[in-house]
Amino acid sequence: MTLNEFFQAEPQAALAFSGGVDSAYLLYAAVSCGARVRAYYVKTAFQPRFELDDARRLAAELGADMRVLEADPLAEKAIAANPPDRCYHCKRTIFSAIIAAAREDGFSLVLDGTNASDDAGDRPGMRALRELSVRSPLRECGLTKDDIRRLSRQAGLFTWDKPAYACLATRIPTGEVITAEKLARTEAAEDYLFSLGFKDFRVRLLDGCARLQLPEDQLPRLLARREEIWRELKKMYRAVLLDMEVRGGQ
Repeated sequence: MTLNEFFQAEPQAALAFSGGVDSAYLLYAAVSCGARVRAYYVKTAFQPRFELDDARRLAAELGADMRVLEADPLAEKAIAANPPDRCYHCKRTIFSAIIAAAREDGFSLVLDGTNASDDAGDRPGMRALRELSVRSPLRECGLTKDDIRRLSRQAGLFTWDKPAYACLATRIPTGEVITAEKLARTEAAEDYLFSLGFKDFRVRLLDGCARLQLPEDQLPRLLARREEIWRELKKMYRAVLLDMEVRGGQ
């Protein structure tokens, strides 16, 4: 099945829209196929501001309809406590809000940007999507992350080379309570490193310290500016540590 065939069969849908590579391409495909689609971005403390900015920019460039919802996952104890299946509870909360808003707007089908490269066995949030009957056209059509980046580049989408960006909660160790302050501190630290030209990195919280994870090719730049980075991050953390493993995963 192709995306065109999917949207011929499902000509109207609500789309969970993060502003990332996958949901951006799915929104583009829906619009290009002539589907009636509305994008729903759920604003929480778990997403940095630039994600909303990117989502708004792309929706505007595509002339797509977009609605911003607000949610507070930290109000849910099962999320704030940060258990191993936190992502499941968070997905349930986020997608339940999208489904409710979509129904108000006359949409019965909700889509998300899960692709064929995503490992269902390694993502607790997938269970929530199945339980809520959320469909994943990219996955159903066999499109991998590499496919989506290639197609996005061909389509001229600015998101084609956007680094993967897991939510801010992934920077806090499993089992450690998530607070708005910890999330805001993480966002401020990562914003600072973004401003210096770093990308595809993480600032993880470890016992009050900042544990920096970067791709190997960015380590020389980090070491060259280590003193100014240390001074800035020490304003927010007890210490600044460098993880010597090559960054990967969330």
